[in-house]
Amino acid sequence: MDRAHDPQGLAPDRSETVLIVLDLISDFDFEDGAKIARAALRVARRIAALRQRANAAKIPVIFVNDQIGRWQSDFPSLVRHCGRAGSRGAAIVRTIAPGASDYCVLKPKHSGFFATALDTLLELIGAKRLVLTGVSSNLCVLFTANDAYVRDLELIIPRDCISARAPHDTRLALRYFETALRADTRPSSALRFGRR
Repeated sequence: MDRAHDPQGLAPDRSETVLIVLDLISDFDFEDGAKIARAALRVARRIAALRQRANAAKIPVIFVNDQIGRWQSDFPSLVRHCGRAGSRGAAIVRTIAPGASDYCVLKPKHSGFFATALDTLLELIGAKRLVLTGVSSNLCVLFTANDAYVRDLELIIPRDCISARAPHDTRLALRYFETALRADTRPSSALRFGRR
């Protein structure tokens, strides 16, 4: 976006690559939530390491998350709710809570694109490539990946940074990502973020 269209300089820094963190800010208070939370904590640690590398390379990070509770809630209140003592998601929030430089988008349904501002934000950033991480690999990651694919965005879905209720669900999703969406599913340790 040029200065004529953004006179106050409010557009985000432009980057072809964007790291997306899906649905890790949760209290996991739903059916199979305990199983999904256990799997999510394992991947949250790897995503946190990937995010550090993305931050060092000036790659934007966008948290795209289900809205839980009242629709008047904002992202900081969601983080506080899910990080409170006794929440199944508290350890995950401690591992990967959004930082001051991260973008946050709340979504009403499975896809991060459905009825959200994600499309507009990615366009402002200049994104051509998404690194999708989070839960659940066979639901929200899958629906978001499909919607990214039809928008001609290149997909990187690190196999060690997604999870679901059961490993079998993730294996099926990975096969779909590789064959139908032509996604790069190499492990996060093999990803290289170049400095701009």
